[in-house]
Amino acid sequence: MSESNSTENLSHADFRTRAIHVGNEIDPSTGAVVPPIHLASTFRQPGAGEWGEFDYSRSGNPTRHNLETTLTSLDSGAGALAFSSGMAAIHCVTMLLRSGDHVVAGCDLYGGAYRLLHKICSRSGIEVTLVDMTDHLAVESAIKTKTRLVWGETIGNPRLTIPNLSRLAEIAHAKGCLFGVDNTFGTPALIRPLELGVDIVMHSATKYLGGHSDCLGGTLAVADRSLYDELYFIQNATGAVLDPFSCFLVSRGLKTLDLRVREQSATALRLAQWLEQHPRVRSVLYPGLASHPQHELAQSILSGGFGAMVTFELDAEKSETAKVCESTQLFHLAVSLGAVESLIEQPATMSHASYDAADRERFGISDGLIRLSVGLESFEDLQADLQRAFCQ
Repeated sequence: MSESNSTENLSHADFRTRAIHVGNEIDPSTGAVVPPIHLASTFRQPGAGEWGEFDYSRSGNPTRHNLETTLTSLDSGAGALAFSSGMAAIHCVTMLLRSGDHVVAGCDLYGGAYRLLHKICSRSGIEVTLVDMTDHLAVESAIKTKTRLVWGETIGNPRLTIPNLSRLAEIAHAKGCLFGVDNTFGTPALIRPLELGVDIVMHSATKYLGGHSDCLGGTLAVADRSLYDELYFIQNATGAVLDPFSCFLVSRGLKTLDLRVREQSATALRLAQWLEQHPRVRSVLYPGLASHPQHELAQSILSGGFGAMVTFELDAEKSETAKVCESTQLFHLAVSLGAVESLIEQPATMSHASYDAADRERFGISDGLIRLSVGLESFEDLQADLQRAFCQ
């Protein structure tokens, strides 16, 4: 490859530049500026017992490799892996554990992760303790001699708590634990946890990385190459890899990630400020508001915005909350998040319905809670849509 087409010299380029060019080298055979999608399931080898760079698409695929190259750069990692879903990526992390091990996880946690830890990992004799990740002493106290993993979220789901990742990394490492985080809400455009001492960062690529509600995927990036090798072994052995076409869609989405997230975050902040003054709203949880408990921390660790997720609580019963969610037109009533269209949902009955009822109550996932994923529509139109729903 000619020097002009190589991206090896882009390691110090801006995030937005690397998102477009790293892992997206010019196709040497045709000059195409977008790499081709390699759909082959198997690859001809040079000889019996001699292996080329690719042999079987579960073990490695050129299109997946390109995406993983881009992700390694954007997450500031030593390596990255692309999975068939975000939950497949988290599951791969939990397969580092053995029967008798213990996990400390955040209580502001995606419902699917809660279900995996409490309903699946528990079958293998893995114990889980949920704790407030913003309380360092509580996290430290929860770690036992058998604790092997501390798992949190950079921006909690659904209450948008912000943990101090650097401090938690110090605590976890002092106790001999791995520290992993779900950075789906934050995205590498706003925060890169590996730069703050985190060992494993996960993204549901279905959300902001893809960005258009048209593909399913998950990713892991790690700070240590030996840890990457261990996770790659598990992925290859179990097979939950991302298909080539979805890899292409995520790679395409990454090229506009920075622009989308910044614009969505700006609109989310305006909506949060408006909601905070609305007479029907009891409280608003958004890291960009001065009223948020970790607002100052968010200012120091998030760059380019405070994220595009807004959670607020109505002074209402479950049925009234559901009615508001069902009355919007631009905000689609749907689970998922992070795409160009805005979504609305009631966590207690949707994204976090897998929580035990007692845990929903204990961790503040009330019936009046509403979660917004702010898309790329105009602020004025989204504001009017919510106002109409409030007046139903």
